Amino acid sequence: MHDNPPPFDENERHLRGPLALSLLALLGLVLFASFVALGTWQVHRLAWKTALIARVDQRVHAAPVAAPGPADWAGITAANAEYRHVRLSGSWLGNRQIRVWTATDAGSGYWILTALRRDDGSIVLVNRGFAPEGWCDLKGDCPAPPGGEVTVTGLLRISEPSGLFRHNDPASDTWYTRDVAAVAQARGLQDVAPYFVDADAAAGTAAAEWPRGGMTVIHFPNHHLNYLITWYVLALMVLGAAGYVARDEWRLRKRRNLRGP
Repeated sequence: MHDNPPPFDENERHLRGPLALSLLALLGLVLFASFVALGTWQVHRLAWKTALIARVDQRVHAAPVAAPGPADWAGITAANAEYRHVRLSGSWLGNRQIRVWTATDAGSGYWILTALRRDDGSIVLVNRGFAPEGWCDLKGDCPAPPGGEVTVTGLLRISEPSGLFRHNDPASDTWYTRDVAAVAQARGLQDVAPYFVDADAAAGTAAAEWPRGGMTVIHFPNHHLNYLITWYVLALMVLGAAGYVARDEWRLRKRRNLRGP
């Protein structure tokens, strides 16, 4: 006994042609490959961010060590030195400081970046901390740092190039990033370390005193696991959609074949 072919359904869609099927397959392949690539990129970002958080946490809580001198400058990289807790001594060059615009939990204002000349003659730029906009006068002149020999502890930071949307303008003394080389050139400094130091909060400093150190961001959000799961789930959804389309096309063709021409 032969099965009767399924009845004709006038609302049944037409079969997709070879061109339409090829375009659907190409679209699915592109989407699947893109989502997998994005998920895999997030896997690498997750590993990088996890390592960064562990490295920063270890370094910022360590006892301060001597800041690298000229003999060590060539080997300094973000991987081996950034956020290292360092100590350095010298005297401030009060007329060689700049303001770098920033926004913090304390409001908008400036990082006060000041040159510190060490005993060996080399210079390190030190971010003495945050100060609100009104702390410096309208000409941009800020109160001078204390005179005499000082010892500073803080976190070693790698020079920051100009931002993508806001560029430093040394000619107008407008700064958005702590670009060591550009600052050194603008202030006529030589023998300058390729890094700067974010100063620690001074012990016993009142909350209203400026500049306020110890405000380096050392807590980094880590959402890469959520991102990679999202991209991989989207890739699986594309596979599921491709399977549904293929199954639907196969069933429709089978019904047409059973029904005959």
